[in-house]
Amino acid sequence: MLMTKEPQKLIRLDVKGISNAEKSELHKLGLLNGDQELEPFVFPENLKNKRLVEKHAVHAAHTLNEAYNYQKPSSFSRALRLDFGDYRVMLISGTASVDENGVSVHIGDFRAQCWRTFRNISELLKAEDMTWHDVVRTSCYLRDISRDYDDFNKVRTMFYTWLGLDPLPASTGIQATICREDLLVEIEAIAVSYINK
Repeated sequence: MLMTKEPQKLIRLDVKGISNAEKSELHKLGLLNGDQELEPFVFPENLKNKRLVEKHAVHAAHTLNEAYNYQKPSSFSRALRLDFGDYRVMLISGTASVDENGVSVHIGDFRAQCWRTFRNISELLKAEDMTWHDVVRTSCYLRDISRDYDDFNKVRTMFYTWLGLDPLPASTGIQATICREDLLVEIEAIAVSYINK
């Protein structure tokens, strides 16, 4: 894929509530001109013919919605598929117990939230003809790791055993403040597969 993007139209920026320091950073990034308008992004000449890795957003709308469709939109893709010759890599964003309408589900039930999270990731993998057997790495975020890790590990072990995963994905467990108060677990994953041609 060649970098051939056209410049975008100017966007008027509402500068109310933006600090002088933020304005300065926007200006230094090249986003803001003197008229308080966002400048269109223009690819530097030396990059205009650069080949890019093909990126494809991955969707599983029947199971979970896109983050930009939240009541308060968030700017990230659920997952990206990258193609490298004969190999496909999928980067799955932090995924939690959220339904197809962007609503948190199984409030207060940690184990049910784990299962829904695994189901959401499974559906994202399925959308690109991948499975958990292609997952090579996970990062697992728990709101209260000392309280919930044992239950998390039981659910994960049951799920991985049922799938017959061997070897298991590399993983890290992290205590974190997750984006919503009612979400207790969030998992991100990396999967790699060979493209059958």
